[in-house]
Amino acid sequence: MTDIDKKTETISMPHLDGVLEAAEVNHLPIIRAYADKIGFVELINQQIDSQMEIDPGTFVLGMIIDTLSGRNPLYHLEHFFEGKEMELLLGKPVSHQVFNDDNAGRVMDKIYHYGTQKLFNEIAINALKAFPLLSRCVHFDTTSVSVYGEYLGSEESSLHITYGHSKDKRPDLKQFIFTMLCIGGNVPIFGKTEDGNSSDKTINNDILSAISNQMKEFGVNPGSFIYVADSAVVTPENLTTIGEDVLFISRLPATYGECDRVIHQAFEKGTWEEIGSLSITEPTENRPTAEYKMVDSEVTLYNKKYRAIVVHSSSHDRRRQKRLDKEIKNSHCKMKEIVKSQAKEDWFCREDAEQVLTKIQKQKTEFHQLKMKIIESPQFKRGRPKKDGTRTIKRMRYRIKAEITENSDAVKRKKDELGCFVLLTNVPKEGKECLSAKEILKNYKEQHGIEKNFGFLKDDAIVNALFLKTPARIEVLGLILLISLLIWRLMEKVMRDYCITNNEYLHGWDKKLTQRPTSYMMTIKFQGIVIIKLENRHYLGRKLNDNQLQFLRALGLSPLIFTHCARDG
Repeated sequence: MTDIDKKTETISMPHLDGVLEAAEVNHLPIIRAYADKIGFVELINQQIDSQMEIDPGTFVLGMIIDTLSGRNPLYHLEHFFEGKEMELLLGKPVSHQVFNDDNAGRVMDKIYHYGTQKLFNEIAINALKAFPLLSRCVHFDTTSVSVYGEYLGSEESSLHITYGHSKDKRPDLKQFIFTMLCIGGNVPIFGKTEDGNSSDKTINNDILSAISNQMKEFGVNPGSFIYVADSAVVTPENLTTIGEDVLFISRLPATYGECDRVIHQAFEKGTWEEIGSLSITEPTENRPTAEYKMVDSEVTLYNKKYRAIVVHSSSHDRRRQKRLDKEIKNSHCKMKEIVKSQAKEDWFCREDAEQVLTKIQKQKTEFHQLKMKIIESPQFKRGRPKKDGTRTIKRMRYRIKAEITENSDAVKRKKDELGCFVLLTNVPKEGKECLSAKEILKNYKEQHGIEKNFGFLKDDAIVNALFLKTPARIEVLGLILLISLLIWRLMEKVMRDYCITNNEYLHGWDKKLTQRPTSYMMTIKFQGIVIIKLENRHYLGRKLNDNQLQFLRALGLSPLIFTHCARDG
């Protein structure tokens, strides 16, 4: 047992005098330790002057601890801190009563007047100094956040909460747009709230216009990073703004003719490069691993050539498959209608029947064709057959017989193309800044990390349908959530980097070993941690188990965070 472990053992105090207090802290000292590493409490206090009974930095820390405590709504701050060990969680002894609605409003107003985006940029710079986050790709995306209420706006706020294209599928509600730029996969370094009717294409252009200067603040030179975004970035204006200075990776929209062209060309040439699986996690029966193959090609957009990588995935998009099934069904129905309306009559002469047959053949669909022939339909004179069994033909009629058959080659080609998408990029194939097609796909697939972040920001248990009354305070709430997310993702990244670097595994779900622990997984491991306070000293009610100590090592923290209050401890 190490000296540190000895200091955190359970203590017995039957003979000691004084008031004995106990409080459950769970994983919250870990949150405070990461806040201390970033140093945002001191930064906020330096930038925002206040004569309140609690400094703005500590109040923001309290809001973040509440946010990451297990998904509590932010408007219950005072109730949340009642009975908590305030000195251990906040680094100073304060009353839970200071976390009232009046103080919350004052702090949020002061932060708004200072500038939410400016403040988060400064906090992100601190985080980049404290943690090795820099990677070549930065990921950008947007989401809409629906709100209840009128939100008529105010003169002091530039944020307009209004109706717009809802990614929540709630066009009946007003909304605002959340934009985010992440590094290291999903660690946010830039975030902003935009008007509810803002266009993703316009927002991308604004970001692209400022991203070089933005990255310089983080110590990254233009041309040495790659901007990764969804297909909204592919517009004439955005591609002009990108120019030669910014490298990017995006997805070519299927609405462009060049998208279909290079996909068809890839299947015609058949020069696929087999990539295999890119998945880090083990496949399961319900979630098999996707296998990839690709062709490195080229397209011309707005008189400029770009690199286009056609990617085929064995895991077909279910929505696309459903749409294709519907197209095939509609094609069959269309052919039946054609046959029903034009091939049901008898014809007096073969030439007339042949003309109709030729006309029908021209109406074939993409997925179906008709096998057709003309058959004779004799009409006999009345009376019995002759002795030899023959009958006298009175007249001959001609009928078209049609059989609907599926064009199996066309259906197979369409299904193959269904699993294809095209990545658009100006990252070169050769030279100093080059990336292989496989590397470009891997970097694009990391875009899912920022999409997971939006789920965190839109969790109703945290924002509770956005209870704040003014757009200005919603903007500040966005800042609080961004800082919370920054800490959440930093903890996750540090643990995963530790596991990979040291080739170690942590005990995850169902006692299975993993090298990809999550922050949520960590919080579960520290449930039930109780701190005992006696004569202004803190003790662990029960010593940490080996699993908890292993998680602390992966986080780069000492068990002393559960017993030492000072921020410099």
